[in-house]
Amino acid sequence: MVDTQLIPRGIKQKEVLDAMRTIPRHLFVEEGLWAQAYSDYPLPIGHGQTISQPFMVAFMTEAMELTGTEKVLEIGVGSGYQAAIVSLLASRVFTIERKPALAAKARKVLDGLHLSNVQIRIGDGTMGWPEEAPFDAVIVTAAAPEVPKAYIDQLKDGGRLVIPVGGEFLQELVRIRRKGGTTVTEDLGGCKFVKLVGRHGWEEGA
Repeated sequence: MVDTQLIPRGIKQKEVLDAMRTIPRHLFVEEGLWAQAYSDYPLPIGHGQTISQPFMVAFMTEAMELTGTEKVLEIGVGSGYQAAIVSLLASRVFTIERKPALAAKARKVLDGLHLSNVQIRIGDGTMGWPEEAPFDAVIVTAAAPEVPKAYIDQLKDGGRLVIPVGGEFLQELVRIRRKGGTTVTEDLGGCKFVKLVGRHGWEEGA
C-alpha cells in the first residue's frame, strides 16, 4: 500500500509513511472486507459511514504538519483508523463521534493496539471540544457546508485545520492556518466525504 499507492502519489513525510506501515488497516473494517482493506478506496463501516481511502488518510495527516508533540482534535472517529495514524505522530488525540456504536467499536480496536493517547467523546463534533482547547491541529473527516467557527476558535496561534468544505457530493479539502486574529486558507484539491452532521454542519437526514 505504501510503496504502490502513497509514495507514487506524493506522500513524502517519513513519519506518515511509517505510521501507515505500522497500523493494520484491516482491523478497522469487517472481516469480510479484509481482502480489500489495503486497496486505495473507501470502504463501508456501517451506519452510513466509511473508512477513508489510505491516500486521503495519509494526505490529510501530512497536511497537519505534525512533529510528535502536538495536541490534535479529530472530528469523526468513524472506524478509528485516522485517529490511530495520528496517534503515532502526535502527543494526544481527542476525537468526537456522534454514533455511539462506531465509537465503541473504534475504542475496542484502539485499545487492542495499545493506543492509549486517544480519547473519544460521543457528541456533536461541530461544537469541537472546548474543554481541551486550544489544539495544535484539527482534522475533520466529514464534509462541512462551511467551516464551523468553533474549529478556528479552538486552534492555537499557528495551528492548522484540515477540513473538506463544500456541497453534498463534492468538496474542496482546505488547510486553514490561524495567525493571531486572522486565518490563511490553502486549497489542497477536490475530495468527497460523508456529511458533517450537527448544529454547525448538515442537518440529520438532509
